[in-house]
Amino acid sequence: MNNLLMEGKRGLIMGLANDKSIAWGIAQALNSQGAQLAISYQNEVMEKRVKPLALQLDKEPLLLQCDVTSSESMTNCFAEIERRWGKLDFLVHAIAFSDKNQLRGRTIDTTRDNFAMTMDISCFSFLEACKLASPLMKDGGAIVTLTYMGSEKYLPNYNVMGIAKAALEAAVRYAAFDLGEQGVRVNAISAGPIKTLAASGIGDFRKMLHWNELNSALERNVTPEEVGQAALGLLSDCGKSITAEVIHVDCGYHAQGMIKMKHVAANAEVLKEGVE
Repeated sequence: MNNLLMEGKRGLIMGLANDKSIAWGIAQALNSQGAQLAISYQNEVMEKRVKPLALQLDKEPLLLQCDVTSSESMTNCFAEIERRWGKLDFLVHAIAFSDKNQLRGRTIDTTRDNFAMTMDISCFSFLEACKLASPLMKDGGAIVTLTYMGSEKYLPNYNVMGIAKAALEAAVRYAAFDLGEQGVRVNAISAGPIKTLAASGIGDFRKMLHWNELNSALERNVTPEEVGQAALGLLSDCGKSITAEVIHVDCGYHAQGMIKMKHVAANAEVLKEGVE
């Protein structure tokens, strides 16, 4: 009897940057349950980061170049998957980007060019990936993307990325209904703050981590491995009735209404450090 949730399943992970990435936590969880992975990378620099990680997986993954700002590159990536595998069972979209210099100050000062770029990479790439993956999901499938609570509420220094993530969450709902009739489920995970390469561009991120740790329901921060387990649930048959959802994996922080009174002094210390 086969006890591995993803045995015989093949899927693409987009957005793996290094061993601190949430996408790596997802890759490890899927690998542990028997999945065969394809991993895309943007350019030669990212390829050098991804290759050592690929060697750690039980089954040698496909490594595919894919620049999500180019429809031609995206099309070529999925065409290669079709040529090599013939089908796709799941897709993980873990891509977002904005000019870090504009993730400070006032959101309304975001430039037109940065707004367009942020939306293109962080939201449109998801829709295009769904479009290209759907013909390969001949027997149904599952798609997961990553979002953050800045889509729902104001968070300092998240700025236009919060707007892009709100658009991404709307895209999840619409894509879920576009693809539902062919048995493809589409969901997002709203992870708590994690020290990743992408997060390094957010001002005062260290303070955000400490604040979340003090005030979340579980009084700690989430890990990439824990997000990976949540993604595994959504991508496997464990989540076969879940679609069009945004699942919070943030130790309960999203439900916080005020600071925890027993941590008033510690919270005050965080605030005393000021906002950069």
